[in-house]
Amino acid sequence: MMRQIPNTLTALRLLAAPVLAAFLLYGYQMYAFVVFAFAGFTDLADGFLAKKFDLTTQVGRYLDPAADKLLMLAAFLALAATHQAPLWLMIVVIGRDAAIVVAIFAARLLDLPLRIEPLPIGKLCTAVQVAYVALILLLMALRIEAPRSAEGAALITAAITVASWLAYGDLWLKAFAARYRTAA
Repeated sequence: MMRQIPNTLTALRLLAAPVLAAFLLYGYQMYAFVVFAFAGFTDLADGFLAKKFDLTTQVGRYLDPAADKLLMLAAFLALAATHQAPLWLMIVVIGRDAAIVVAIFAARLLDLPLRIEPLPIGKLCTAVQVAYVALILLLMALRIEAPRSAEGAALITAAITVASWLAYGDLWLKAFAARYRTAA
């Protein structure tokens, strides 16, 4: 029973994603902020419990990053749809994640020696994206019009996202080159 607590918290985060999007789309900004904060808490709690008490499971290894990505996908889609975040930023964020997923599947199909491990730039990217979404949601919840600095935050978020995208792309290209160098 105890072993499933982190996975249960992750499942709650999966469920939070469509709820967050619905609250944003229907104008319930404070509720959206609370849901996002709750989802962030579940992410911290499931990671802490899994590591501290050795409750990591194979399902959790896949489910946790999927829940994180789904939450961010829902957030950026809804924020762009409500004109609270730039459309181009949503495209950059989703494009990066889609490219990583495609690269993983392509690597498996091509039998490439690719192991996608979290890179420091990838962790920074996630932290910056979460901070950006939290900032925008907080401003919305408090009914404060986003200041000009929010545009700068969008640019910083995009720059770090692109840098992360390139770093993971470099891993894929190196795996591709290694596979075909050994095949020759």
